[in-house]
Amino acid sequence: MKHPSRTLLGAGLLSFLVFLLISFPARVAYRWFAPSSVQISGLEGSIWEGTAREMSAYGIYLGSPVWRMKLLYAARGQLAYAIEGSAGPGFISTGVAVSLGGTVTMTDLTASLPLRFLEKTVSLPGLAGNVIVRFERLQLVGGLPVAADGFVEVIDLVIPAVHQSSIGGYRAEFSTQQDEVVASIEDTDGVVDLAGILRIAADRNYRFLGRLGAKPETPDSIRQQMRLLGSVDARGQYELRLEGRL
Repeated sequence: MKHPSRTLLGAGLLSFLVFLLISFPARVAYRWFAPSSVQISGLEGSIWEGTAREMSAYGIYLGSPVWRMKLLYAARGQLAYAIEGSAGPGFISTGVAVSLGGTVTMTDLTASLPLRFLEKTVSLPGLAGNVIVRFERLQLVGGLPVAADGFVEVIDLVIPAVHQSSIGGYRAEFSTQQDEVVASIEDTDGVVDLAGILRIAADRNYRFLGRLGAKPETPDSIRQQMRLLGSVDARGQYELRLEGRL
């Protein structure tokens, strides 16, 4: 039979630890633990819940972020938060869980934001348009997507290196298949006819195989660039192959 004083002592220690967790200042945690790629200003609150004026992480800007810890995940060895914030006229809302091994899992990710906020992330100067993101699950290991179930839709895409005006809309549907992430990509109202499959393997290699064709509205400058891809097939389309390593 447990001694009453020991039971009270254990309960007291547990209460104290919970109090420390809830009240631990977010500013202190940021100084101690945040990686150099994460920049936060105007921090208020604790690691349990709080707000900030702005945050930049891996090239993505987030204004007025608000977070609240999900204690249920602590029993699984994960640090998890519900996070919301703005990105210019857009927004981002997601659940984020980080395991002890460093795996980052985002759930119920919903975002709508201008593509200019991703200009530095994807290294495309002058990138413009809007992007809608919805993922039931997006899991990253060392920045590499190892599981993804959702979609990304781009509207009024502008890539100055390709064309100075909008080249239309495109959509990518992501799914997790065995040991790789697969995305089916096609145009929605693009100025070119595009359809293909992107595969991202666990060894960080990626491969895209698709078909690209001109439409009546395809600008002459883009038609000239497409001719560099080689000969067209019987349907008047070019084969497009891209391979590399993330």
